[in-house]
Amino acid sequence: MKYELYYWPHIQGRGELIRLALEEGAAEYVDVGRQPESEGGGREAVARMLEDAADGKTPFAPPILRAGKLLIFQTANILLYLGPRLGLAPKAEAGRLWAHQLQLTLSDLLVEAHDTHHPIAKSLYYEDQKPEAARRAADFIKLRMPKFLGYFERVLSANPGGDRHMIGKSLTYVDLSLFQLIAGLTYAFPRTLERTKAGYPRIFALHRHVRARPRIAAYLASPRRIPFNDKGLFRHYPELDQG
Repeated sequence: MKYELYYWPHIQGRGELIRLALEEGAAEYVDVGRQPESEGGGREAVARMLEDAADGKTPFAPPILRAGKLLIFQTANILLYLGPRLGLAPKAEAGRLWAHQLQLTLSDLLVEAHDTHHPIAKSLYYEDQKPEAARRAADFIKLRMPKFLGYFERVLSANPGGDRHMIGKSLTYVDLSLFQLIAGLTYAFPRTLERTKAGYPRIFALHRHVRARPRIAAYLASPRRIPFNDKGLFRHYPELDQG
């Protein structure tokens, strides 16, 4: 099947979690938002998906995946669908539910990371909420990030299939998403991650293993992988990286 991914073209954002799964799964897909407008792509193509109902099931926000007649949104929901089809999810229902639960927990951390620089409102600029962002980032670094990373480290340690993967003995989309999470946190909070990474040896080993996988390494070296920037989920403001 040829998939269509709809996401904003100028950021990695949540769409990157879908791209990593599609790339590792060697799926044929079109990143519609990054296609020329003359070919029906671009930002306007993504925006249209939020206005045109699909049998009354209009998506709320990207990322959105078109798979044949299906139109799926919400990152974890898309990965729940793609995982078994790309060989990136456990075969048993219990394992797939466990993967979904872990992905939802990763999604919670993504939101908290974003809110370090936009703690009051997304409609405001960072400069309009800097004092609040400083307080939110300090709490994130001291309490919230260690709580989440400590949990994922324990999950890796307790995995019956070994600590190379979050679930079982094979790569799943959860591993890919954890890789992206660590990449983003390292970009946003480089001083903090350098200081604390020794406390999460399994997580950072997983990050290295995923980065070295041939398809992921090829993707990361390609122009399809745009850099982190000051518009996405993860943003680097040195004054917030004071952990």
